[in-house]
Amino acid sequence: MNTMTDMGEQLDVKLLLTTLMALKKGDFSVRMPDDWTGVSGKIADTLNDIIETKQKMVETVTEVSRVVGREGHLTQRADLPGVVGGWSTMISSVNTLIDDLVRPTTEMARVIGAVAKGDLSQTMALEVDGHPLKGQYLRAAMTANTMVEQLSSFSSEVTRVAREVG
Repeated sequence: MNTMTDMGEQLDVKLLLTTLMALKKGDFSVRMPDDWTGVSGKIADTLNDIIETKQKMVETVTEVSRVVGREGHLTQRADLPGVVGGWSTMISSVNTLIDDLVRPTTEMARVIGAVAKGDLSQTMALEVDGHPLKGQYLRAAMTANTMVEQLSSFSSEVTRVAREVG
């Protein structure tokens, strides 16, 4: 069923519904005709822009997921120029999530690196950028710090025994 819009144009509501249903299912290949004019054309163009933005968001998040999560490039962030409002909030939230995952990981790597070089004075901060670690991050930090303390104690004991024997 078609409905009349102002100035006698036709809006193909069946095509609109089919496109919306495909978009709802995550099919970003669908598009409305780009040759419509008037209000129908504006509706089609707007929907096509929404589909394109969603497609770019999925591509961007997928790419940053691969680069950060699989390849270990921890400085990579999502970037989608021109998005505003909720779209921008989503990209910002993805980047915040990456930052929140990377900070404790980087701190853990710093402490492990120091231990590997024989520096047993380094411990993992229980607060990162003014925010206390929580959950698994806190447990991992406490475990790392306990490991460093035990290694330091063991090292001191070995040194003491060596002095007594030697």
